[in-house]
Amino acid sequence: MTHRTYKADALLLLTAGIWGTTFVAQRAGMDHLSPYAFNAARFLLGAMLLVPLAYKRSRIAPFCHTLKTGALLGVILFGASSFQQTGIVYTTAGKTGFITGLYVIIVPLLGFFVGLPIDRRVWIVAPLASIGLYLLSVRETWNFAPGDFLVFVSAFLWAAHILAVGRVAAKHDAFHLAVLQFAVCGLCSLIAVPFVEAVYNCDSSSTLALANFQRAAFPIAYSGLFSIGIGFTLQIFAQRHAPETHAAIILSLESVFAVLAGWLILNESLTPRELIGCVLMFAGMIAVQLSPSQQRS
Repeated sequence: MTHRTYKADALLLLTAGIWGTTFVAQRAGMDHLSPYAFNAARFLLGAMLLVPLAYKRSRIAPFCHTLKTGALLGVILFGASSFQQTGIVYTTAGKTGFITGLYVIIVPLLGFFVGLPIDRRVWIVAPLASIGLYLLSVRETWNFAPGDFLVFVSAFLWAAHILAVGRVAAKHDAFHLAVLQFAVCGLCSLIAVPFVEAVYNCDSSSTLALANFQRAAFPIAYSGLFSIGIGFTLQIFAQRHAPETHAAIILSLESVFAVLAGWLILNESLTPRELIGCVLMFAGMIAVQLSPSQQRS
């Protein structure tokens, strides 16, 4: 692999670390807002934070050339985040992390069907990472919860998003793509609030009350700045030079970082099962970095 690929994989690893530490903020936001209201707030905040940079970049690359592509990414992102954020309300955090992380296998499968060249190592590494993900994430007896199916749908949409970003990242300005996809996702989430809550017989005016957003201010700010503004933007930069299958394997390490953050910050214990899961996932990441000549040696 080239120096650019190693650099891209390093950015993906940083992205996984950011996403892993913001998972708690996503859970905390659900105490005060509906999934769609929370997504609207954090994605629109992420878009606003990047507007000055995107505007500055418009002097170099025309913004209008990215409109259709950015809007498409935003729609995919809206579907993925909506299914995941809704599903997390009806299932456990561990199963959410595991089922979402299944995109590590879904990405090469979808890539194979659309004619994407797949490194043979991925067919070994992806299942290895999935086993590690299961050992790390799922601690309770498996029962099929209502939210599991929603999260499973989101895993396919996250895989589609990774593949789409990989196809378009090198053709468009990264900041323009980021701002557009965040804005479209945030606006779609905001529009969806009254329709979705009507199904559940909820009053959307109370959900969108300013007091609720004030109570969820820290989760929104943390998620909007780090997970959205920084994390997803780094993903676009990284996938200019990183193969989509490599990206999926490295990004799935967000679950490892979530557990390590709990261990370092919250003094949560790590069981032998979780340690084995972490080792397997890191082994998968290292394996995709090795060129065939390095592997033979």
